[in-house]
Amino acid sequence: MIVVTGATGNVGRPLVQGLAAAGEQVTAVSRRPAEAPEGVRHRQADLAEPESLRTVLNGADALFLLVSGAGGHVNPQAILDVAKAGGVRRIVLQSSQAAGTRPESDSHSPLRELEGAIQQSGLDWTILRPGGFASNAFAWAETVRSQRTVTAPFGDVALPTVDPADIAEVAVAALRDGGHAGRTYELTGPASITSRQRAQAIGEALGTPVRFIEQSREEARAQMLQFMPEPVADGTLSILGEPSAAEQRVSPDVERILGRSPRTFAEWAVRNVAAFR
Repeated sequence: MIVVTGATGNVGRPLVQGLAAAGEQVTAVSRRPAEAPEGVRHRQADLAEPESLRTVLNGADALFLLVSGAGGHVNPQAILDVAKAGGVRRIVLQSSQAAGTRPESDSHSPLRELEGAIQQSGLDWTILRPGGFASNAFAWAETVRSQRTVTAPFGDVALPTVDPADIAEVAVAALRDGGHAGRTYELTGPASITSRQRAQAIGEALGTPVRFIEQSREEARAQMLQFMPEPVADGTLSILGEPSAAEQRVSPDVERILGRSPRTFAEWAVRNVAAFR
């Protein structure tokens, strides 16, 4: 049995579907009630309360671990202890590119701690480090629907955003194939793209222009602080505004694992255009 935490998210949903389609026995885990695909068991649990995972993980072979935010609210060792007690032998962690590219940053230190605990756990492990998600553009959906505008900072800074569906497919491979044990994969899209260009791609998917309005860093920070801890907001803005060469690099890992090029942002926009209508 494979247990998927964060099963209702942008990665978790296609991951659960992909595992079920491959014939795996899957338990989908989320903090709130949710519907699961046919044949998939759903359970409620909270990673901030590891004991809530005990019955969920009992009899599991593999665990996909996804922590919300930057993971500062979880106890890595407590989660691993419960996983081992349940019989888990393989763990795939969704971390973040910044855990590797910004080793001194406070914003992603909890994820680095989590990575370290998993690497020392004695379990087979694989770490996925995706860059920025294409699905972050869902934050623009309301203003695109109502005003046909996108408001964001750093309109001409380009980053190779990754489609969550590609992350999910890589996770399916890592959970099912022991050949990925001990590997850390950096996951990006096929090319760098700016926020301005992403707004244009959404407009093209809609068949109508979408106007881009550039925010100041201060405006963007005030907005982020409404739903992000301060260190995470500041760390995110640093990546968006002053990315390192490593953060702008297109990684070959998605293509190596899946045998095809990563999906483009334009493909993501077409597939999710209903959210912007």
